[in-house]
Amino acid sequence: MSTTQKTPDRDLKPEAVLAEATSARGDIFPEWKVLAYASPQTYHLVTRTGGYFHKYRGEGSDEQQLSVQMRELIATPALCSKNDLRHSPNHIRRMYRMGMTNAVIMEGAVAFSVAGGWATIANVGYAIMEANNPAYPFGELPAGGEPHELTPFPELALGRKRAGGSDGESMLDTPEWRYAAEIDPEFARRAAAWVDHCLLAEGAREELLGPGPRELIVIAALCTRGEVDLAARHIRRAYDYGMTRRQVLEAISSIVPMTGMISAELGLRAMQAAESAKA
Repeated sequence: MSTTQKTPDRDLKPEAVLAEATSARGDIFPEWKVLAYASPQTYHLVTRTGGYFHKYRGEGSDEQQLSVQMRELIATPALCSKNDLRHSPNHIRRMYRMGMTNAVIMEGAVAFSVAGGWATIANVGYAIMEANNPAYPFGELPAGGEPHELTPFPELALGRKRAGGSDGESMLDTPEWRYAAEIDPEFARRAAAWVDHCLLAEGAREELLGPGPRELIVIAALCTRGEVDLAARHIRRAYDYGMTRRQVLEAISSIVPMTGMISAELGLRAMQAAESAKA
């Protein structure tokens, strides 16, 4: 567990909670300082809760399974799907400082777009442009901007083989899209080709993120849309690729600061539904 000293509840002064947040995050947007002075306890809880969900310095625990990098790959497109183009470039710069390249960032956005739409991809692209703009005032841009090489993180090696060695389920294998194919086969083929590309249904290729981590991303995205049944389907797929219950829960928790605690509740319902179906 973290050994970082926390601000005692009795000492919830604005300056103390801001210092705690700066230690965990490294930077603070001025609008959050307004909250810190208006309600130090609320801001303290923002730091403690969001810090655990995003595994900020001193706020995470050794038991957590997802890397900070994977959490950012989920959180950033969630932020961009809300059209938040003020805060999202700061997340891009944070990923750059962790050695993450535009290629892996965009792969995360593409997976999220299955539920969040192509606007999410465009907004992540815009956030990358802003992050590389010297005029953007928040967060430190590493010298040279985007890293030349991707620094490996654990999820790059996970979820590349499905249980039994078979390829993943194509969207055309689902009841909804078999029905669509009866009405307009070409519509169904083109839609399925897009989703299968985003989630690597035909199996891991040369992409950086394998099918398992992509399923974690789309599960979180579906929870932001309230799609419990569809999220449950993708949770079962994630389990087929070897993802754990803890990893699924942590993926869902990564979107909470962007989309609200209700997203976590919906995700928990989806997890329960997925596990009930397997029983």
